[in-house]
This record gives sequence, C-alpha cells and structure tokens, in this order.
Amino acid sequence: MFKPNYQLTNAIINHIAKITEAREAVLRSPILPSVEAKLRHEALISRTYHSTSIEGNPLTPPQVKAIVEGGKLTARPKDQKEIVNYARTLRYLEKISGSRLMKEGVIRKLQGMITKAILPPNQCGRYRDRMVYVVNSFGQTVFTPPAVRAVPGLVGDLVKWLNSAAAFELHSVLAAGMAHYELVRIHPFIDGNGRAARALATLILYQRGFDIKHFFALDDYYNENRDAYYTALQYVDPEKRDLTQWLEYFTEGVAVQMEKLKAKVDSLARDPIVQKLKKRIILKERQWKLLEFLKEAGRATNLAYRKLTGITRETAKRDLSFLVKQGVLRPNGKGRSVYYTFFTS
Repeated sequence: MFKPNYQLTNAIINHIAKITEAREAVLRSPILPSVEAKLRHEALISRTYHSTSIEGNPLTPPQVKAIVEGGKLTARPKDQKEIVNYARTLRYLEKISGSRLMKEGVIRKLQGMITKAILPPNQCGRYRDRMVYVVNSFGQTVFTPPAVRAVPGLVGDLVKWLNSAAAFELHSVLAAGMAHYELVRIHPFIDGNGRAARALATLILYQRGFDIKHFFALDDYYNENRDAYYTALQYVDPEKRDLTQWLEYFTEGVAVQMEKLKAKVDSLARDPIVQKLKKRIILKERQWKLLEFLKEAGRATNLAYRKLTGITRETAKRDLSFLVKQGVLRPNGKGRSVYYTFFTS
C-alpha cells in the first residue's frame, strides 16, 4: 500500500496553523446566502480558468466566465471543450462529496470527464496502454512515470491508503497534497493527469469537510507561478519519494489562498451593499450589478439600470420594486424623474 515519506517541518506546521486560523475566520463570518452563491460561482470560474490555463489553454478569464455561464465564443472548439469539461467535473465533485471513502472508479471518471470529446473514447476514463514521458519546453524528458503494467496496482494502493485510518488521522490538507503528488507521479492516463490530480485533491478536501462552502480555490496559486509548481513536483526524488518539500509548497499555497479568501470575505462583510442586505434574500446577477453601480454612483434610474444590464423596462421595474419592498432601496421623486438610492434607516 502507498506509504507517504515526509517530515513534519516547522514550515508545514506554521502553514497548517495559518490555514486553520483563516478557515475558522471565514466560517465565522456572517455572509448572506446571496453572497455565498456569488463566491461559489466565482470560485468555480477561477478554478476552471487556472487549472486549464496551467495546461496551456489560451482563453482569458472573461472568456472562461462566458463559457461556464453558457455563452458561445469564437474560439477553438478544443479550448472551449476543455473549459466546459472542467467546470462540469468541478460540479460533479460537489455532488459526490458526501461520501468520505474514495473509489478507484471515481479517479478514472474524473479524467474521463476532463478529456471527454477531446481524447479518443478509449483514452477517456481508462488507464494508459503505453509509456508516456513528461518533457520540458526544450523537449527534454524530465520525468519518466512507472511502467504501464504497474499503473492499476499503484492507483489501487493510493485509494486503499486514502481510505485507511492512517490517512484519516492526517490533516485534510496533507492528505490532499500527498494524493495530488502521487497521482501525478503515477501518471496513469495518456492525458489529463495534472487536471485529474488537482480535481482529486479538491475532492479530498470536500470529502473531509474542508471545502469552505466551495469558496476555496487553490489552482490560482499554481497558475500564478507555473515554474514553481512544476519545480516543486519535480523536486521529489523518484527513488526516495520524500514529499517534505512538496508538502511545504502545497501547504504554503493553501495558506496563501486561504488568507486571500479571508481578506475577501472580511471585505464583503464590511461592504456597504452587504450592510444594506440585512435580510437573507437571494439576488440575481443583474441586481448585484445594480447595487455595485449604486455604491459608486450613489443613485440609479430605471433607464440607468436597463443600460447597465440590457433588460426591459418592465423587468427593471419589477427588480427595483422588489429591492424597495425588501428595504434595500428607497425611491426618490415621482413619475419619470424617480431615482433610487440605498435605503437608510
């Protein structure tokens, strides 16, 4: 069975302490359901963009957002399909996160979903049938994964370990980091190994209750410095497989991203818009745009709202009436001259 080799260094311990402190602060923060939904959606888009970008997808964050939200772009079908596939994979992780036990079939399914309609069907959700090599930008082989015949057994060993008492005794972040590295090392598929490993790490955090309501995204950290990410992966000696330095990198990334999330949540909690939303109401994306606009402009008319969002007069009227009824906005003036400001008690 897979048995991780590592040392619990001061750096790892300090990172775990920072992660724990920031996570608890995020969970304690009074966030409205409408804000939570927005954070989850933003995290989904962020993870999709950064994880595919690491693998060379050229689409920009606005383009990724448009595709995730069902839009169509003039871009290579393969690039768009990678985005659609990864977003669907992340949504699938949320659906299966209720089970604490890992299944080997789930790992294969993750890769199958990630590569659907990109690779031939016989390479989606199936272990590789030939050797693959990790090469750098100069075409030089930097890593040779295990032999083909060893792949099923190695993945099976990893799954057995993830379901063991020893793995569950570890901090969730350490378990996720170890599984991330080991799947990359095994390189069980023809393609999609990196995305599958990052999805697997995310699933482990979900299964062990470390998901922070699906607000948390680690892929940003990897993509901001891809060289550091690949260097950390390649630093592990293939013979000794000492994961210490990789875990220092991995836990540092979680700590950095958790601190960023804490700062974002703190900012949202103090945001004038959130302060106005004393009731726990659900807002549509266009209504959020209006409130953001009001925060800057101070006032808005029906016409300004329509220009901002492209909706009809009647839809704008209904939205504005709803926000007035909820005590968020106050109408000022009458007739065509009416304008709206934040309600102040």
